[in-house]
Amino acid sequence: MRAVIMAGGLGTRLGPAAADIPKPMLPIMGKPILEYQIESLKNSGVDVITLVIGHLGHLIREYCSDGSKWGVRIEYISEDQPLGTAGALYYLKGKVREDFLLLYGDLMLDVDWNRFMEFHRRHNALITLYGHPNGHPYDSDALVVDGDGRVIRIEAKNTDRGLECRNFVNAGIYCASPGLLDAIRRPEKMDLEKGVIAKLLPGKNVFSYRCTEYIKDMGTPERLKAVSADVKNGIVAARNMKNKQRAVFLDRDGTVNVWKGFIRSRSQLELLPGAAKGIRKINASPYLTIVATNQPVAARGECTLKELAQIHIRLEALLGQEGAYIDDLFFCPHHPDRGFEGEIPELKTDCTCRKPKTGMLSRAAELYNIDLSRSWYIGDTTVDIQTGKNAGMRTILLHTGEAGKDRKYDAWPDYEAENLSGAADIILQNEYRERADKEDTFGLQTEAAGVFKQGNSGAGEP
Repeated sequence: MRAVIMAGGLGTRLGPAAADIPKPMLPIMGKPILEYQIESLKNSGVDVITLVIGHLGHLIREYCSDGSKWGVRIEYISEDQPLGTAGALYYLKGKVREDFLLLYGDLMLDVDWNRFMEFHRRHNALITLYGHPNGHPYDSDALVVDGDGRVIRIEAKNTDRGLECRNFVNAGIYCASPGLLDAIRRPEKMDLEKGVIAKLLPGKNVFSYRCTEYIKDMGTPERLKAVSADVKNGIVAARNMKNKQRAVFLDRDGTVNVWKGFIRSRSQLELLPGAAKGIRKINASPYLTIVATNQPVAARGECTLKELAQIHIRLEALLGQEGAYIDDLFFCPHHPDRGFEGEIPELKTDCTCRKPKTGMLSRAAELYNIDLSRSWYIGDTTVDIQTGKNAGMRTILLHTGEAGKDRKYDAWPDYEAENLSGAADIILQNEYRERADKEDTFGLQTEAAGVFKQGNSGAGEP
């Protein structure tokens, strides 16, 4: 298996920190970011790595040498003149005969590369982009995909998208087939996304892989600080999909957005005070953030699935404006009772996903390797609490929305909180205590509220 790392960046946004050192050589906990990447690749069986170097590239050569200290073979492509993010790939022609991995050298990450490559091969893609949500979607390239994960278009960063685009962005790592190199006809300056990938979209063989592993550009001083905290607190390694994940599951209406009864149009959705703040705290922790919500308006014919998708796009966009994100959202469109005017017969069923049944949670657990017994459910109704109990999770009832007054189930929460931000503090306080019980020293830094001190800067999203 071969990987190509673009390690020639100048690091201008980092200022003095990268004045006399290549950006991929910036140290985190005493080790260059490039070394973290090499170790992650090696752990998935990559044994040949091509480093594309330029600015101060001799320092990378001196440190990495032939790669033998990591048990890999390292080759080099040296740019006399910067060739952008794609031009130097021309020199791989004739050398690459199998699918290869491609990544930027300024990313802190820990990825199950085999899982990524398996998706790429299963879809017979020419190139597969790794996509994920993050806390700064508006300065990231957004991916618009169809139901099969095929990339339809790429919305460039720093463009006005309004509230029309999901928080699903290009992470900066790829799996490519050798045929991709045919699109690079000469070694000239070329942008991978705009000059190569965008032109391949009409061929419908560009796909996106959605995952929740830790991948973060550390290209600004704030992000570099947040990355350092996340490495120290074990968050980077824990997010690798080889490891069992933990998640905080959230109800939607009355938990994240203001309770207005059934929401039937995107204009009705409004975030609750404290919701984005609470989700930011979870984003900066080891936990995934996943919404699981009953939406019977679809079965009742009061809202089409397309309109429901627009409501969820608005939810993600509003959170993104406040530096927060959800890792995924699952909804149940079914409703067992018949007799509503305009109802959709095929959705009028006694399904396995409608809460308090646990079908949505089980599906999320399968997709993201989640240990439900170490996860949490937060909601504003006894239905939510019963759902969490049925899945073996700890639960928190919020005093927002219906505040448990629905009384549909005789279900008692483990904790109660005024809002989602308070609930996040409870979870992180428990996390702190559990770690402290296991360790002789307090390696996890927290504030009085129990949140992750360094990692809760708003820039700490993977």
